[in-house]
Amino acid sequence: MANTSTPDIIYTKVDEAPELASASLLPIIRRFAAAANISVGTKDISLAGRILAKFPESLSEEQRIDDHLAELGDTVKTAEANVIKLPNISASVPQLVAAIRELQGQGYAIPDYPETPATDAEKETRARYDTLKGSAVNPVLREGNSDRRAAAAVKKFAQNNPHRMGDWSTDSKTRVASMDGDDFFSNEVSATLDKAATAKIVLETADGDTVLKDGVSYPAGTVVDATFMSASALDAFLANEIAKTKAEGTLFSLHMKATMMKVSDPIIFGHAVKAWLAPVFEKYGDRLDALGVSGNAGLGTLLEKVSGEPEIMAAIDDVTASRPPMYMVDSDKGITNLHVPSDVIIDASMPALIRAGGKGWGPDGKEADTACVIPDNSYAPVYDETVKFFKANGKLNPATAGTVQNIGLMAQKAEEYGSHPTTFEIPSDGTVKMTLDDGTVLHSHTVKAGDIWRSASARKAPIEDWVALAIARQKATGFRSIFWLDANRAHDAELIKYVEPILNAAGVADKFEIMAPREATRASLETITKGENTIAITGNVLRDYLTDLFPILELATSAKMLSIVKLMQGGGLFETGAGGSAPKHVQQLQAENHLRWDSLGEFCALGESFTFLADAKGNEKARVLGNAVEAATQGILDNDRSPSRKVGEPDNRDSHYWFARYWAEALAAQSKDAALAEEFAPVAKALAENEAAIVGELAAAQGAAADTGGYYNNDPAKLSAVMRPSATMNGIIDAKTA
Repeated sequence: MANTSTPDIIYTKVDEAPELASASLLPIIRRFAAAANISVGTKDISLAGRILAKFPESLSEEQRIDDHLAELGDTVKTAEANVIKLPNISASVPQLVAAIRELQGQGYAIPDYPETPATDAEKETRARYDTLKGSAVNPVLREGNSDRRAAAAVKKFAQNNPHRMGDWSTDSKTRVASMDGDDFFSNEVSATLDKAATAKIVLETADGDTVLKDGVSYPAGTVVDATFMSASALDAFLANEIAKTKAEGTLFSLHMKATMMKVSDPIIFGHAVKAWLAPVFEKYGDRLDALGVSGNAGLGTLLEKVSGEPEIMAAIDDVTASRPPMYMVDSDKGITNLHVPSDVIIDASMPALIRAGGKGWGPDGKEADTACVIPDNSYAPVYDETVKFFKANGKLNPATAGTVQNIGLMAQKAEEYGSHPTTFEIPSDGTVKMTLDDGTVLHSHTVKAGDIWRSASARKAPIEDWVALAIARQKATGFRSIFWLDANRAHDAELIKYVEPILNAAGVADKFEIMAPREATRASLETITKGENTIAITGNVLRDYLTDLFPILELATSAKMLSIVKLMQGGGLFETGAGGSAPKHVQQLQAENHLRWDSLGEFCALGESFTFLADAKGNEKARVLGNAVEAATQGILDNDRSPSRKVGEPDNRDSHYWFARYWAEALAAQSKDAALAEEFAPVAKALAENEAAIVGELAAAQGAAADTGGYYNNDPAKLSAVMRPSATMNGIIDAKTA
């Protein structure tokens, strides 16, 4: 819980490119914050940090770290919370295994990840590791609903400097394919509990009952869903789409969220791998089982495990030759769409493909029309309608486009992203029943072995807070405001029962529309094409999808979004944008010592954090700092000081120099706080007078390989040396660090 030692601002330690950038940016933030007596602490929510926190008994006293995620989980439930949350890894199994191996190589005696646990000890180890998979961080920290939008300065810059958009043609063969039945969408049932209840989930079979989950508690007013996807229907769908794509002459691509949907989507991904290599699994199934092959881990892991089996490798080559060309993650390295479940993340991959005019990269290194396979039909219509809109109307013009803001329901593990503990791959034919403690059978499904069954929920308080947040945002902007809810979908129908009375009671029902996602997609695209603005008021998954889709179309990236989580207990969580391309950034730094990560999202979050601190604690110096951050951010945009993609050109570290300089100059120029102006005038002067030396030192660092001591777990000294290579700038920034 929060106490007197809690920092004024908590800056999260994360992974990959954002963490590399923090080594350069955080010392600057701390220097400036100290002038206002503001403490900036850190909490380690990186994948490596979370792994080490799970196995203290395997570590020496010096190696142990506290469970910072749990600590932050307590903090965000307090009014004092002020957290700047950078994007962290939502780990797939291959990423988790890679992180474990790296830590073991660094001298941490943690256990291996048991892929097929046999003993009780292995099962217990596996259970601990499994808590780290997928979306393990966000549900803990997001104790509030989401307000995401492009900052005014960022939107203005994008309109004045429009990014390249791929051309769409009416005869494009690119399409979106999803199941037409027996998926999560079509099988969903939902109910709102009139009183608090505890549920038991049981699989009833001819051989007896199996308790899948017991003691699932819900407060009164909770919307509780249940649904399943038929494994046989999924397999038939995938086989048909592979054949159809072959006939059409386009690229085959699968778009999933195996990171956030860490139980269901890896299973679906595994079905796709097996469908792609169906003849191989049919002929060599026993041998593949003996080798420990699981399609869920991806084609990359499969190929590693059969590398010593020339007959199977030849069979794989033969099958691949008969398939349509596959959408590639990296055609130069032969990394396909199906190699790693976390490589193709739908909310990043689909917007990128749409922005490119419906083109994906094929194995020949060329762009081509693509069949975009999204098995479940719950949210696929959003992408389907977007593709159809641009086919008919041509590409979006960022110079004239309006904006889509988002108010997202996500607090307290709302909806599908909170379903991990209640998602199961069904072991045998039977009936799944969700029964309340008073004996009421809330939901029931007849299922087959291999089907994927899941339950999700959304609580009353977060739903009411979400609607209130939407009302406040609409009042502040006057924008067209649409609840993306489908009256014909079971879950959405229950939410509408909340939404409509609240809007009516507030006297604002006439200011809002309710549309199914497909219709809302078209309405929003029509609105921004006319240069007007809209607010998308959505559930948790659509919040995730749309706050990549529209920003990537409008701004070229979602990393520059302003993301504010108004915590329900009064605190603030300020998120800094997406990290989907972070692995490529790290690879470039390691090879060329050039980091192209853009910290604009961090700048935007920082300004909001200072302003929130000023309001919460009456610290007017914090407000001055926040206003100066906004001026510095505007300076970065107006003077084109963002990182370049190419080695030898300005990178992330250069942008931090300019940010520090513009920030200091803004503080020196302001008249609201004379002490801050006096303190930062010499800092601004020194940064300006030493521009040539600092820029030269930063440029000289580029070109050669860089060693930060790890990928998942950097060595702090090595990381600092790489990310703070300007002795001149370091001397200025560190001179009066509190």
